[in-house]
Amino acid sequence: MDDRNPGTDGDREQPGAGNGGVRSVRRALDILNLLGEDRPVVTLREIIDATGLAKTTVLRLVQTLEESGLLWSHPLGYTAGPGLWRWAYLARSQWEVPRETRKVMRDLADRLGETVNIFVARDTQRVCVAHEESPHPLRHVVDVGDEQPLWAGASSKILLRGASDTLLRRVAAASPHGESYAERLRARAEEAAQRGYAVSSSEWDEGLTAVAVPVTGRSGGVIASLSVSGPSHRFPYEAVEHFATDLADAASLISAQGFSHPLSPTR
Repeated sequence: MDDRNPGTDGDREQPGAGNGGVRSVRRALDILNLLGEDRPVVTLREIIDATGLAKTTVLRLVQTLEESGLLWSHPLGYTAGPGLWRWAYLARSQWEVPRETRKVMRDLADRLGETVNIFVARDTQRVCVAHEESPHPLRHVVDVGDEQPLWAGASSKILLRGASDTLLRRVAAASPHGESYAERLRARAEEAAQRGYAVSSSEWDEGLTAVAVPVTGRSGGVIASLSVSGPSHRFPYEAVEHFATDLADAASLISAQGFSHPLSPTR
């Protein structure tokens, strides 16, 4: 039984409401975001519970998504429709890093035994654009498209090299430390630039250590970070030094190959 009264549905858009269309789009996206590798099919009840919307509202949105080909009816509920697959194919073709880059990353992950990622900066966030998983059962998992804040992590220290005062203040303001943290962010980025690599331990994920180095463009500017990450107990000091050396060699090769990605800056 529906928990809400359809006659007083606060979710129903009123005629002439300026933000009604935007609200409907957001709700539709919320429904699509329920689908994933771990949940390829979602039931009507799961949609209602996850969104908090009335059943009548969910049915209306689902019907629209079906008509648009973004959802498909399934014996157990709803799954991704052909329209969504077309978008996924387009996104993959644009987001996929060069094959040569993936080979370097895969070889590195196999050799070091840890997860290898490439991040690019996007405003105050860093976005994973490629990853190769560790062969260990216990490993760090980051999916392509995952966003993490630029105020934490080894890759952030690489990507903030040469960042403007304005950006550093914005990144710091989004952190638990406040805007005054901007100077600390600059100091960490400068230290990483001098050393050639950056290290972080439990800065974003508890019990996780990462080592990162820069991937550079034609002019020598940083366009991405190449990192290796895993449980901290597998990253003693000697391993960190070894990882940094191997990462630097791999990053040099990727840079020489001409790394490019739609989100990476041209430098």
